[in-house]
Amino acid sequence: MNEQNNLNDFNSQNANGGQHRGKKGVSLWQIAIVAVISALIGGGVAFAGFEMVNKDQATSSDSSTTSSAAGTTKVSNVSVKTSSSMTKAFSKVEGAVVSVINQQKESQQSDDPFASLFGNSGSSDSSDDDSSSSSSSDSKLETVSEGSGVIYKKADGKAYIATNNHVVSGSDKIEVILSDGTKLTAKIVGTDATTDLAVLSIDAAKVKTVATFGNSSTITTGEPVIAIGSPLGSDYATSVTQGIVSAKARTIDVTDEDSNQVTGQATVIQTDAAINPGNSGGPLVNSSGQVIGINSSKLASSSDGTSVEGMGFAIPSDEVVSITNQLVTNGKVSRPALGVSIVDLANVTSDAQKSTLKLPSSVTSGVVIASVNSGSPAKTAGLKKYDTIVAVDGKKVDSIATIHTIVYAHKLGDKIQVKYYRDGTAHTTTVTLDQEASSSSTSSSSSSN
Repeated sequence: MNEQNNLNDFNSQNANGGQHRGKKGVSLWQIAIVAVISALIGGGVAFAGFEMVNKDQATSSDSSTTSSAAGTTKVSNVSVKTSSSMTKAFSKVEGAVVSVINQQKESQQSDDPFASLFGNSGSSDSSDDDSSSSSSSDSKLETVSEGSGVIYKKADGKAYIATNNHVVSGSDKIEVILSDGTKLTAKIVGTDATTDLAVLSIDAAKVKTVATFGNSSTITTGEPVIAIGSPLGSDYATSVTQGIVSAKARTIDVTDEDSNQVTGQATVIQTDAAINPGNSGGPLVNSSGQVIGINSSKLASSSDGTSVEGMGFAIPSDEVVSITNQLVTNGKVSRPALGVSIVDLANVTSDAQKSTLKLPSSVTSGVVIASVNSGSPAKTAGLKKYDTIVAVDGKKVDSIATIHTIVYAHKLGDKIQVKYYRDGTAHTTTVTLDQEASSSSTSSSSSSN
């Protein structure tokens, strides 16, 4: 009580400007004693705190290493459990992703370097040779490529798989490996080379997981995505890579595999998620576990040879759904056509442009009609050989790819306005698209439309 009073006196003195000097000495002495006691108490607390920290550190260290002796290191018993939106998304789709194996008949070639000299099917008294000759006439199958696919529907005992057309192109047999390793023979329901999509069907008995399609029109640039598939083949099945949507609507050229000619353009999703050979046909998945695209290609180098990374492309799910529904229902995709064979004006010599086409110098791009099919929409509309189409529906036509893209955006029965030049004079005609595009192959210099 007296100590408290003394402290109060000291405070009062300080407040009064240092009066009562005689009492101030006593108060200072008492304060010194209190300060020493406080320091000892504070030091004890600090030391105790230091001991507690050291003890915690030692405990933490002991959780992973219980002995300082060499050769006694152990794995820490501390486990980290993470569950992000992308890990959940992967778990939703994982079971629906499959490997797609393209098998084709192998060419029959003898390993005997002298077979061509002496023949490889000569007669023999041995019955074994007869059986060998018989079996050699049956072509064997070999795996020529492997890709990916995603199961998106089960109906009537069948499971339907979306993949790329180039994954199954030229196949004599298609095998599918489910995520659990089950191998099944698949049937091609339909293919569409224009969009590079295909649909397969398998027995649904062992299919446990089916993926769902999201709305690709609502995706945003920068949102996280994962790509799932079998890069380099089924040995790496169900591999997952993560990235973002780099662009939601990128326009790229579509090239004919046989002629290496650009025949159209496609609007695709660009992503920096790693897409390697074998990933083709696999799903691009958003954070909700929905398929927003089918991975189809990547850009490895630019036109000038510059190496690039993180340039993958996927067919938007909105288009995938439209095409796969048509393939399942009709086995094909119906597209309108003009009924003509066309050539890029850029491939026509300047002399021919002047003498044969009689084009004015102001016309520098377009497509030239090389031939018109009888009874075709173009024939009915009055178009002729050597007419140069420069615009369709008011949109400039500067290549075969452009006119394909414009025409394919329409439906059978639609009417389009075609602007063209004939003998140096501009004309416009209305074409009714009442004919389907043919599936005939194109040459290196012309294309059908």
